Amino acid sequence: MQFHRGRLFDHVHLNVSDLKRSAAFYAAILEAIGHPPGLLTEHFFQVDELFVSPPGPGQAISHVHLAFQAPDRETVQRFHAAAIAAGGTDNGGPGERHYHPGYYGAFLLDPDGNNIETVFHGPARRSAPSVVLEAL
Repeated sequence: MQFHRGRLFDHVHLNVSDLKRSAAFYAAILEAIGHPPGLLTEHFFQVDELFVSPPGPGQAISHVHLAFQAPDRETVQRFHAAAIAAGGTDNGGPGERHYHPGYYGAFLLDPDGNNIETVFHGPARRSAPSVVLEAL
């Protein structure tokens, strides 16, 4: 069986009530799964394709389910521990789920109540560690 993943979304943007609090939360959980700390400005926080900012005029706080990939079960466990330490609320600790054989995930609520997950889908070989784009 073969799955193609990697470029369906260009980016995800969450509107949050407190930028500094949410930036600290996302920096901690993303570091736990191997991503760099990110960029924090007075207007937004960004890591890879994730953007976090206060809502603009007429916009509301986001309420989404967002799942991050993990390379193994230990990373899922680190993610869960980091999220709790950074102010997240447990919404389903690390463990096997019934979605498909090998699905190992953990769920938390971020400071605004977004359902944040990390998941390991089981052993797999990737064709590349990431998609690399170079401007022309």
